[in-house]
Amino acid sequence: MPVMYKVHFEDRFILISPEPDRLQKYGLFHNFNRTKELYKLISDFQSDKSISSVNIFGTDISYIWKLFRIYFTEIQAAGGLVKHTSGRFLFIEKRGRLDLPKGHIDNGEEAEAAALREVQEECGISGHKIIKPLEATYHTYSKGKISCLKKTQWFLMHYDGRLIAEPGIHEEITRAEWLTPDEVSRIRERAWPSLLDVINTYVFSKD
Repeated sequence: MPVMYKVHFEDRFILISPEPDRLQKYGLFHNFNRTKELYKLISDFQSDKSISSVNIFGTDISYIWKLFRIYFTEIQAAGGLVKHTSGRFLFIEKRGRLDLPKGHIDNGEEAEAAALREVQEECGISGHKIIKPLEATYHTYSKGKISCLKKTQWFLMHYDGRLIAEPGIHEEITRAEWLTPDEVSRIRERAWPSLLDVINTYVFSKD
């Protein structure tokens, strides 16, 4: 499968791919040519909420991705999809949306350690262990006039302790709970769009 990068802008996204993605309908297609054109496209997309999605494509995807990232201030984060022995998954509710525990990686901290720490701090469990890394997700947000690109490195985790969860109120988390895949399926439209690929791939996996 060719390398592609999907970057979420709240409920919209930009896909960067080596060739046009014909499997989905996009608001705009853009064949990469010049850096100036790329940055104008990003700026226009940020300001024009009527454009639902953009597919930027070109043969040298590594170069396009490098230029794309330069436009933003990058933020590194890590989090976990925690699966209990019972088959339930740990989810949180944050700002009214279904979410997974995650947070910023501290200076000098490894992504794995940050992910384990954030799960403990946001959900109040301990003894969870990393099984494997998952695909990273990307989303953008603004801090004043600064455009930020957050990369979140995800890890699948295992937990066999008591089914307790204590939401970190200081983190604006209003709920932390263990859900079955069927329960997740009924409410996944409440999840942040940037998490849907992770949820669809790993919560509903038969492995």
